[in-house]
Amino acid sequence: MTSPALTTSPFDDDHLHEECAIFGVYDREDAAALTALGLHALQHRGQEASGIVTNDGSHFHSQRGLGHVADTFSNEAVMRKLPGRAAIGHNRYSTTGETAERNIQPLFADFAFGGFAIGHNGNLTNALTLRNELVQRGCLFQSTTDTEVIIHLIATSTYSTVTDRMIDALRQVQGAYSLVVLTDNSLIGVRDPLGIRPLVLGNLGGSHVLASETCALDIIGADFVRDVEPGEMVVISGSGLESLKPFVASERRFCIFEYVYFARPDSRLEGRSVYEMRKNIGIQLAQESHVPADVIIPVPDSGVPAAIGYSQKSGIPFELGIIRNHYVGRTFIEPTDQIRHLGVKLKHNANRDQIEGKRVILVDDSIVRGTTSIKIVEMIRAAGAKEVHMRIASPPTTNPCFYGVDTPERDKLMAARHDLAEMTKIIGVDSLAFVSMDGLYRAVGEAKRDAVRPQFCDACFSGDYPVALTDRDGGSVPKQLSFLTEIGNR
Repeated sequence: MTSPALTTSPFDDDHLHEECAIFGVYDREDAAALTALGLHALQHRGQEASGIVTNDGSHFHSQRGLGHVADTFSNEAVMRKLPGRAAIGHNRYSTTGETAERNIQPLFADFAFGGFAIGHNGNLTNALTLRNELVQRGCLFQSTTDTEVIIHLIATSTYSTVTDRMIDALRQVQGAYSLVVLTDNSLIGVRDPLGIRPLVLGNLGGSHVLASETCALDIIGADFVRDVEPGEMVVISGSGLESLKPFVASERRFCIFEYVYFARPDSRLEGRSVYEMRKNIGIQLAQESHVPADVIIPVPDSGVPAAIGYSQKSGIPFELGIIRNHYVGRTFIEPTDQIRHLGVKLKHNANRDQIEGKRVILVDDSIVRGTTSIKIVEMIRAAGAKEVHMRIASPPTTNPCFYGVDTPERDKLMAARHDLAEMTKIIGVDSLAFVSMDGLYRAVGEAKRDAVRPQFCDACFSGDYPVALTDRDGGSVPKQLSFLTEIGNR
C-alpha cells in the first residue's frame, strides 16, 4: 500500500467541525449559479463534498462531487447541466467511514407525487432506531446518511400532500436539523423545534432565498429578511411564502458554539453579530482571568475577534504573532516522522519579531484534544517568548456533540480527562484559563446561564443535552450517526 501524503491538519483536526451547510433559491433564472456562490460563502461549514439539485419545471437535475465547491462547480459546462429557476445546495464535512458520491447531498427521490430533493444540516439522534424499523418494513437504503431516514419516512407516510408527509416524518425524528427541500413546485425550509442549527431567509429581487448563514446572502446581493423560527416550516411557491408551525412549541436552544467558532464572523445569527459576540467573549476573558503581559496574539483565524476584544479591554497591544499560510493543502512529501513534524509549519509559523523576549497571551476559540495547543505553545516558546499564557474563548469542552458536529469521543477530550492544573502542565503554558459559562452567556447578551432552562444548547460544555439521545442511550450507536459512516463499521 502506498504511503499517504503528508497533511497539514494537526491544527485543523483539533477543532470541532460543523457537519454541513445548506442553501436554496426559488424563482430565479440563474438559480444554480446563485446556489454555487452561496455554497462558496458557506465553504467553512463543510469541505468534503458539495452538491446542487435544480428543477426546470419538468425535470430535476443533479450534480455532486467530492472536494470543495470550486472543484465541482467552477466549470461552465457543469453549470449548463443545471437548468431551472429553483435550486438547493449542500456542503458537508466528513467524519469517519466511507467517502462516496452516494452519500453526497442533496439526496433525491422520485415519489408518486413527484420529485423530492433534500439537504440537511444537523444530526438525528434516533436515526439508527428508525432505520432499523424501516428496514424491517421493507425499505431499501441507498446511502448511509441519517438524512435518508427522512426520505423513507415521507415515502411511507399515509398523508397526501408533500408538506403533510414532511410534517408526519419530522414528528417521528429526534435531534437537530435545518432542512432545504425542493419539490415539483416549491422550495421548503424547516428548523427543528429547538432551533439548534441555523437557517435564515433572504430576498433577492422578489425571489426567496434560504441559507445556513447570512454571509451566503451577502455574496449574492440578497437582503436578509429574518431567521426561520425554531419549529417553523416555510413553503415557498408561485403563491408566495407560507409559514407553518406544525410542531409542539419548545424553548429555543440555539447552538452557542456557532458564536464561538462555527459561523463566519461576518454573519448575523439569531439577531446577533457573530463578530461582535466573539469580541465580547475576549472582553469577558480579560475581565475574568487577566495576567500582566506585553502582547495579545490570536491563534488564527478563529481566535482573532476574541483576541481583539481582549486587547481592547486590557489595553495590551494586539499583534499577529502567528502567520497562517492559507494556500497549503496536501503535499507530495512522503510523511516520515521528521517531515510530518515539520509539516505543521507549512500552515502556521511564528512571527518572531512580535514574540521574542515578550510575555505573550495566546487567545484561541477552544481546546478539544489539546494537540493543537501543545504545538502552538512549542512554536511560541521556540520563537523566544519570555512567558506564554493561554486564554480560551469557550468553557472547557468536556462532552461530545450529537447534534451535527464532528466531536471526538469523551475520553479523547482533554478537558474531560484532566483538570485545569494538569492541562496547564501538558500544554506547557505558564497559565491557562477558559471563559466561564456565565461569562460566555454574558458575551452573547444574557445576564447569566439559566441553570433550569438554558437559553442555548451548550451540551459540549455542560453535558445538558436538550434532545433525547435515543440511539446512544439504547446502545445502538456509540456516537452520532456520521454522514459518511457505514452502518457495518459500527
